Amino acid sequence: MPEPRRRTVRDLRRANRSVLLRRLYFDGPLSRQDLARETGLSPASVSNVVGELIGAGLVAEAGSAESDGGRPRVLLKTAAGYGHLVGVDVGERRVTVELFDLGLTRLAKADLPLGDGGRDGRAVVRHVLDGLAAVIEGAPADPASIIGVGVGVPGVIERAPDAVVHRQTAGWDGVPLERMLREGTRLPLFVDNGAASLGQAEMWFGAGRGHRDAVVALVGSGVGAAVMVDGSPYRGAASGAGEWGHTTSRVGGAPCRCGSRGCLEAYVGAAAVLERYRAAGGPAGTDEEAALAGLLADPSQAAAALREEIAEHLGAGIADLVNLFGPEKVIIGGWAGLLIGGRMLDRVTAAASAYALRRPFARTSIELCRLGPEAVAMGAATLPLAHLLDGGDPAGARWPGGGARGIMAY
Repeated sequence: MPEPRRRTVRDLRRANRSVLLRRLYFDGPLSRQDLARETGLSPASVSNVVGELIGAGLVAEAGSAESDGGRPRVLLKTAAGYGHLVGVDVGERRVTVELFDLGLTRLAKADLPLGDGGRDGRAVVRHVLDGLAAVIEGAPADPASIIGVGVGVPGVIERAPDAVVHRQTAGWDGVPLERMLREGTRLPLFVDNGAASLGQAEMWFGAGRGHRDAVVALVGSGVGAAVMVDGSPYRGAASGAGEWGHTTSRVGGAPCRCGSRGCLEAYVGAAAVLERYRAAGGPAGTDEEAALAGLLADPSQAAAALREEIAEHLGAGIADLVNLFGPEKVIIGGWAGLLIGGRMLDRVTAAASAYALRRPFARTSIELCRLGPEAVAMGAATLPLAHLLDGGDPAGARWPGGGARGIMAY
């Protein structure tokens, strides 16, 4: 058994920096006295670390507050203008790239359609790099100010050490996505599963805020989930946890794009739902969002039967999550999940209640994502943000040698 690594003074300073940064980012503005009281750090440690952060431009003064009998207390906050974050949502219909400030205010956005469901990995990489260039030029933003680029992508993400993607429904078998992106940019890259990225954003800023254990379900053309345990995504031994869409909803059931049968995705994923709708006489248009909205409003008997099937399978799938993990909340997100939930959340909840064990179901709630249908890009932007808040040296948080060379071939 290897000996545990000794903590150095640098480790201690990084840990202190992370504690203070996170407290200021999520709960600020706060005074130095507040920080010492709420973190348990000594006033001297707080003063030293805050001084470093102010000197780096990552923390700024934000006015003052009255104190009991003494001088007014100076309030501190993280500086939204310190740098920029990029979030990338690699979907099945398009690649979305968004540029944010440190406060996650959207500054620029690029949408690049995919015509093949994202099967061509090199086309996806070109879209990411093109979108990256577009948002930097459109803001405009100095590439040297970019703290990092987060990329949310469907599938199992293997870190070996660069991110390799296994995306069975699109034919990706070990696509070295991170290495391919590094051929076109020198900006720091953070690649993760799209549902896990959405889960982190919802826990930080959305329906999961203030909770520690939740499941965030991403329902779009495909289906996935982020199981958030003690505030962090559970990944499993091989980073494959969260493939909720490929749990079995019906043994020997409908064929799924993954090659199996009866998967939940084959019953509630938008691609499969709309295929069945067209087979039942629905319109043959190519706009998935319009088609799904049409199905949800269609008064025909065939459409009503299909809606009941969606509600029952989605509810039963949520019941599985409740029985397995006992979360405080199940949060439904993704463009299709929000459309379905907005129309028939009561029926989905009723189905979940019928299939779940009474005790764990009584202790959970089922809600909709609060960050909107395109929240995966914001979630991806939290990946480099988390790296910064984990105490990375602010002076070195920006990629060395940025400037105009920060983006190479695109």
